[in-house]
Amino acid sequence: MPGRPRHRVVIIGAGFGGLGMGAALRRAGIEDFVIVERAGGLGGTWRDNVYPGCACDVPSSLYSYSFFPGRWSRRFPPQREILAYLRGFAAAAGLDRHLRFGSGVASAEFDDERAAWALSLEDGTVIQATAVVCAVGQLGRPALPDIPGRDDFAGPSWHSARWNHDVGLAGQRVAVIGTGASAIQFVPEIAKVAAHVDVYQRSAPYVLPKPERRGDVARPAARPGRLPAARKAERLRTFLYGEVLTAGLVRSERARSVPMRMWRRHLERQVADPLLRDKCVPDYVIGCKRILFSDDWYPALCRPDVELVTDPIARITAGGVVTADGTTRPADVLIYGTGFRTLDFLAPIAVTGSRGRALRDAWRDGAEAYLGITVSGFPNFFMLYGPNTNLGGNSIIYMLEGQIGYVAGALQAMERERLAWIDVRPEVQAQFSAWVRAASRQSVWERGCHSWYTTASGRNTNNWPDLTVRYRRRVRAFDLSRYRVMPEGTAEAGATAAAGRAA
Repeated sequence: MPGRPRHRVVIIGAGFGGLGMGAALRRAGIEDFVIVERAGGLGGTWRDNVYPGCACDVPSSLYSYSFFPGRWSRRFPPQREILAYLRGFAAAAGLDRHLRFGSGVASAEFDDERAAWALSLEDGTVIQATAVVCAVGQLGRPALPDIPGRDDFAGPSWHSARWNHDVGLAGQRVAVIGTGASAIQFVPEIAKVAAHVDVYQRSAPYVLPKPERRGDVARPAARPGRLPAARKAERLRTFLYGEVLTAGLVRSERARSVPMRMWRRHLERQVADPLLRDKCVPDYVIGCKRILFSDDWYPALCRPDVELVTDPIARITAGGVVTADGTTRPADVLIYGTGFRTLDFLAPIAVTGSRGRALRDAWRDGAEAYLGITVSGFPNFFMLYGPNTNLGGNSIIYMLEGQIGYVAGALQAMERERLAWIDVRPEVQAQFSAWVRAASRQSVWERGCHSWYTTASGRNTNNWPDLTVRYRRRVRAFDLSRYRVMPEGTAEAGATAAAGRAA
């Protein structure tokens, strides 16, 4: 690769994580970086998900950067406002010239001898970087269920994250498979225009009220970092509410009684039919799967032109869906609200670290990373929203801000100490992973049911098993002593690195 220009940092992904990382680099005086994005624009999940009713279920005061308040029309902003917020943030942070769209990364390989990463793009281009920050998220690859006859359906069909706006649903018979976070938002909307909607449910979700208010947050602060007192108070209230939810998920059965009472009261107030109400009762511990928020979901299921189908699906035919009892339900349109492939972190990017070690081999028994950010054997490779940093009860933006600060601290330490690379010590990662496994065994994610948070064996690889404030405390300052290092200019750096890892 001699002769190819090397960037100091390459960031993969232009969503909340990647854009926030770029802004942090600029604040740290690092300008030699590029943000590569597979799609044709920024925004991540808020660019891809454009289904009817798409909105955030975390209040805007907390689902935004603490140092860049937005202007929102309501407490839970719709998709278009969040995307506009990210575009405005990128412009204000001066990131436009660092963005490179249509640049999906196919592979990333570390060169021990040159202490550099080579990233092969899908168009065949190769770019180099001293450090890589992967911010591809966990909810970007739609999952389709393995149902017999899925490809036999004759009408239009799509996943909610790939919504087909060219197909009108007015007067159509629509089959919706799935009752997750996306479905509870788009089903109430399409039910307003469709002739009939069948909603196929494998397991009922816990749905809590979503108190909506308009004009919750005022104009952005004139000076970044200076937030109005009212916004600070609202942000703190939202955060503490999320911590109460989190405590119930990871620590206290007694704490879970609070959201349980809220759910039960919400269901009883909105669903009068006892048969339908029984169908809406989950068969697992609250929080084991994602808790949802909606004031429209239960009323939508009560509509005469909507039916909640709980019989298992046997197969899909050209004209509809056949359930296990042999009933054929006709459908003109089929929509999958079946979530995402969450366990294949970083996929489809093939990552190869020091001495040719593939990340997929390192993660053969499940993904893990120190603080969810670094993996031993993969020098100068950082992740945002990596393993065990997802949340069940609070805002991921809060987590991302902590991770972004930690990575920026790592890059500054490398510059200050004149280091060619840093690599988290294997014993440090092992100790952290052992703590995660021990803490997760007490959580509802491993004790309550199986969900997209866990592997087939039941191991939690997605969620942070403690209060979110404790995660922020862990990533508050970068500690170089937890990493092995290679000074710049070391002769035969590759051979030395290989010997150091073998020792």
